Amino acid sequence: MARESESGLPIEPVYGPDVLTGWDPAVRLGEPGAYPFTRGVYPTMYTGRPWTMRQYAGFGTAAESNARYQRLIAHGTSGLSVAFDLPTQMGYDSDAPLARGEVGKVGVAIDSIEDMRVLFAGIPLGEVSTSMTINAPAALLLLLYQLVAEEQGVPAHRLTGTVQNDVLKEYIARGTYIFPPKPSLRLTADIFRYCGAEMPRWNTISISGYHMAEAGASPAQEIAFTLADGIEYVRTAVAAGMDIDDFAPRLSFFFVARTTLLEEVAKFRAARRIWARVMRAEFGARDPRSMMLRFHTQTAGVQLTAQQPEVNLVRVAVQALGAVLGGTQSLHTNSFDEAIALPTDKAARLALRTQQVLAYETDVPATVDPFAGSYAVESLTDAVEAAALELMARVEDLGGAVSAIEQGFQKSEIERSAYRIAQETDAGERVVVGVNRFALDEEEPYVPLRVDPAIEARQTERLARLRADRDTRAVTSALTTLRRTAEGTGNVLPPMKNALRARATVGEVCGALREVWGKYTPTEVF
Repeated sequence: MARESESGLPIEPVYGPDVLTGWDPAVRLGEPGAYPFTRGVYPTMYTGRPWTMRQYAGFGTAAESNARYQRLIAHGTSGLSVAFDLPTQMGYDSDAPLARGEVGKVGVAIDSIEDMRVLFAGIPLGEVSTSMTINAPAALLLLLYQLVAEEQGVPAHRLTGTVQNDVLKEYIARGTYIFPPKPSLRLTADIFRYCGAEMPRWNTISISGYHMAEAGASPAQEIAFTLADGIEYVRTAVAAGMDIDDFAPRLSFFFVARTTLLEEVAKFRAARRIWARVMRAEFGARDPRSMMLRFHTQTAGVQLTAQQPEVNLVRVAVQALGAVLGGTQSLHTNSFDEAIALPTDKAARLALRTQQVLAYETDVPATVDPFAGSYAVESLTDAVEAAALELMARVEDLGGAVSAIEQGFQKSEIERSAYRIAQETDAGERVVVGVNRFALDEEEPYVPLRVDPAIEARQTERLARLRADRDTRAVTSALTTLRRTAEGTGNVLPPMKNALRARATVGEVCGALREVWGKYTPTEVF
């Protein structure tokens, strides 16, 4: 009897050549680094050098996060990934009433250029690649990063990294949106155009399925809804007058890696094939780089357990292996204690060591796409692709990603999947080691990392000093110019940069845009 995959697809006990009858490897696979990129976006993949080991970190104050970054770099991480606290993600300052109790909890608190200076003090921004997990206020954090780099003497064209900047998935799965979809998409297009002129090596968006997966999306839903969002961003940029091959090479994606290794490998391969075909057939891309689906992967936090947390080390190793076999460009491995609290230094170091063992002690990087031609994986790749295309067609039938979001389609589909997973786990049909099977009568004690509650008071004091010391007239003038630009059709990033340089805060800049564009209020329709 066939077992069902996470996407509800059959996994046969045995696969043979009959499953690939009529299957043409020249069409379905191609060569590594060539259309349709099923086998990977680069000809040599990891045979020359491993993927980027980009560990996600950020908590408390900018000074505390900076110290963690310095330790990660010392331990061999090759890219930084910044986590921001909820007030920063929502465009509020640390002293805002809505920020109370959340400052520095799930990431670092950044209120102004002064915090950004501290965050990257002693880190040469011309030499390190930095990813910033920020969406609705992505433009602000990107510009603060550029301003700090300028102070270090690093020109914008040398900066490398990624800003997540994927607000559509916020409406679907996370909820850290600020503005309605239309002005949010305008802001995304402004970032594309700005970086094309100022920061050509910067990845302007990381179109994310990870958060949908964490909310309960199946692998097929994850890539379908992510690629549908990607299509919406591309249409927005093209409608704004940009040439596809001017901005598409800097698009990137962000996916999860679960413990269901075979389907995850199939998912990554299917996503590359779908995206290449869409970019060439629908948008007329000519540059092969525009057709490449380059992506970052993070291991599945939702699969980690607070019970017997050391077992998470095994889960993360399997998840990471799936990401590497699937051809990821960069990888974050979760720490074993993240189901309990922010990771300790030791846990974060072990997470990085997991990647280093895969890269330097196994033979996995020795050959490109080792599953190519596998009866099982090729069959699963085709099946996941077909399921994803069916979902993408339903999004199109509803008028595209934004219209489907407004009708609640993606959110409803993901919630149904999440409910099914919860039912199966509660019934014991889905085994979770240490939770509903192989549990201990008594858990061993664990001392988690604690965030100092006094951080909020310290950030509030910093903001008071900032507002007292700065040129208030210059800030007011810069914010007025920003509002006028937002009311028109010009690119809002240059006046936004001037406001931030004058030491306007994140909350003040977002507040100025809220006055013009309004706030988004979700509706449950579907």
